[in-house]
Amino acid sequence: MRLTRRTRLRSRLRRSASAGLCAAALAVVATPPGTAAGATASERPRTGRHLIGRHLIGWHLTATGSDARFRGLAAVSRGTAWAAGSKGTVLRTVDGGRDWRNVSPPGAGELEFRDVEAFDARRAVVLAIGEGEASRVFRTEDGGATWTESFRNTDPRAFYDCMTFFDRWHGLAMSDPVDGKFRILATDDGGGSWTVLPSDGMPPAQAGEAGFAASGQCLVSSGPRDVWLATGGAATARVLHSLDRGRTWTVADSTIPAGDPAKGVFAVAFRDRTHGLAVGGDYRADQASPRAAAVSRDGGRTWTQPQRPPTAYRSGVTWLPAFRAAAIAVGPTGSDLTVDAGRTWHTFGTGSFDTVDCTQDLACWASGEKGRIARLSR
Repeated sequence: MRLTRRTRLRSRLRRSASAGLCAAALAVVATPPGTAAGATASERPRTGRHLIGRHLIGWHLTATGSDARFRGLAAVSRGTAWAAGSKGTVLRTVDGGRDWRNVSPPGAGELEFRDVEAFDARRAVVLAIGEGEASRVFRTEDGGATWTESFRNTDPRAFYDCMTFFDRWHGLAMSDPVDGKFRILATDDGGGSWTVLPSDGMPPAQAGEAGFAASGQCLVSSGPRDVWLATGGAATARVLHSLDRGRTWTVADSTIPAGDPAKGVFAVAFRDRTHGLAVGGDYRADQASPRAAAVSRDGGRTWTQPQRPPTAYRSGVTWLPAFRAAAIAVGPTGSDLTVDAGRTWHTFGTGSFDTVDCTQDLACWASGEKGRIARLSR
């Protein structure tokens, strides 16, 4: 039977992993200086890195025309992606990043968007974070030409961090603990309206425990009902799991260090309802993060330390579709690749990114400070 391109890539990855190419070279493919805002000398072509199959991978910066920090990112397809960030900024591309259009909600300049969930080129939901009324949700059905504010937090004790959708209709958002428990907001109409779920099934939070609104990945879902919530800031960095769309939760300790408001699990990603990755560490630039990742093979019930974790704090992580054992993690000091489901990680770029997302048609995007949005080249 004739192999498709995706099948060939998958078979090459398996061959490279079995042959031990994790110790081989990788080359970074980058935009030449001056072609995209935010490009640095550290991203110019260099050698001595790593291969995935026969493909050299690296980030190709795109020109956004913005200096916002984009911690929210939704990859829809090879052509379409959305980014949400500081100063109330929302960008959208429908041509693979050649052109980014500013589709920000009018009057949102004082808001901090930290998460965006998009269903196609026209429909998207964005989350603004902050105490009290600073936490809001906006929704568009016409590619950002118009927006509707569908939720505004009126509880001064709540601070919403992240959101996730199971499908185009059903989604959740999470707030830092209120009355000793994380608060969950739910929608069943694509973000048009939201309801606070009962807290009876939520375990008590630790003293000082919270989510990190760093990448839009402190709350993630896989499949029609499973959702995970990542925490930090307390004595133990934990991952909570719900099997019923946020009604009831179980909790597990991760291996990522905590014990400080700046430490913990910043992002999680699940390939399916069983295989998960967590990344984080200490976000302070002058502090080391020697155990910045964890791996789960049982749906988040237990977490183990990688043999070779990323060398620094990482705020975003995603699996690469079609490659069952491959994933990418990003942070302010660089990007890392694993081809063995998180057991070992290898740095392949030093540019700064906050979050990363991939699509089923093998398009991966990363975004971060100073208007930086990049697409993975191979």
